[in-house]
This record gives sequence, structure tokens and C-alpha cells, in this order.
Amino acid sequence: MTAEPSDASLTAPYSIEFPYNRTVGEKIGTFLGGLRDGELYGVRTASGAALCPALEFDPATAAPTGELVRLTPSGTVTNWTWVPTRPGDDIEADHFAWALIAIDGTEGALFHAVDTGGDPSRLTAGLRVAPRWRAERVGSIRDIVCFEPVEA
Repeated sequence: MTAEPSDASLTAPYSIEFPYNRTVGEKIGTFLGGLRDGELYGVRTASGAALCPALEFDPATAAPTGELVRLTPSGTVTNWTWVPTRPGDDIEADHFAWALIAIDGTEGALFHAVDTGGDPSRLTAGLRVAPRWRAERVGSIRDIVCFEPVEA
């Protein structure tokens, strides 16, 4: 005799939580503190490249990263996708794209929003952008409201 499949879904009324606190360390702590102060920081790898956002370990070699470096808070859009709406926050609906931004002097890219004022035709690979900082910052990536185009 075989068991007939049931149409009833199986559920479990339990929640499992793993609460913990993690210190961010010197490199990520400096990056977050820089955001609070309206500055961008990166780190050097053993090859001499700068990475932003700051990482504890080189993604290519897994070696610990080296010295912290202050960066110019501007960059270039490398890739993007237009987003038709975004509820809440400080960017109007129909005004932004998610983008990868190569911060000047670094390798890799920072993922963030770009506000073009509602004109998607302004957004191109190669667009120069700079951060729009929140008036009250706390040390979070959200201290950058978005990036916006800058005149070349």
C-alpha cells in the first residue's frame, strides 16, 4: 500500500534567531566613520590597488588588505538599470537608477542609486557623478542619499 500525497501544506510555528553583535574593525569602521563625516575611504591591496567600499580582505587573493586611503568623492557610472518607482526615501519616484559606480582612483565599483532628476536619457555608462550627502549622517551607507551627475 502506498501513501496518497496530501494537498495540505506543512508548516512549523517556530522561529529561529541567531542574535549576535559584530565589531566592524578598523577598515570598515573607518569607511563608515568617513560616511558619517561626508568622506569616502578605501583600502589598498598588496598589488597597490585601492578598493571602495573598504574591505577587510582582498577579493582576488583573500589576503588582508593594507592601508586606508581617503578618496575623492566622485566617480563614473559603469553599469546601471533605470527604476521606475521607489517608495519613500529622499529620491522622487521616476528619478533614479541603481548603478555601479567606479570611485575615482579605485578598482571595482560601489553599488548605489543615481538621481538624474527624472531624465533617464542623462544616464549613460561614463557619466560622472558625486554623492548627495544626507544632512544628518550616522555612519551608514544610507548617509549617501544617492549620486548625482556633475558637470565635466
